[in-house]
Amino acid sequence: MMVLLRHLLGDVLRRLRQRQGRTLREVSAEARVSLGYLSEVERGQKEASSELLSSICTALGVPLSQVLREVADQLALAELQEAAMLGGSVPAEPVPDDRLDIEQVPDRVPDVVDMVGV
Repeated sequence: MMVLLRHLLGDVLRRLRQRQGRTLREVSAEARVSLGYLSEVERGQKEASSELLSSICTALGVPLSQVLREVADQLALAELQEAAMLGGSVPAEPVPDDRLDIEQVPDRVPDVVDMVGV
């Protein structure tokens, strides 16, 4: 069974709201989104746009990065559980090949003026 990102996102948003002891009505009013739509986002029935997600996070007083980090953690856990149920292994996270060696970083980054030759 594949885990849908919108379900995980909704769960995280609902948990954060409930932890604060706030109602859907309070958060929807502050985020300027309809109560019904926020409810559908929390239940994983609607995909939240980046703008809507930003408004909800602002209304909850939490950084978007925190929400996304919690979603990523939940997704990683779901992948592990799914792999265990299937009896397979979880692929290792790819190691980026584009890591910069400190020796590759120039002492001075050229200004935009330098690049356009003005």
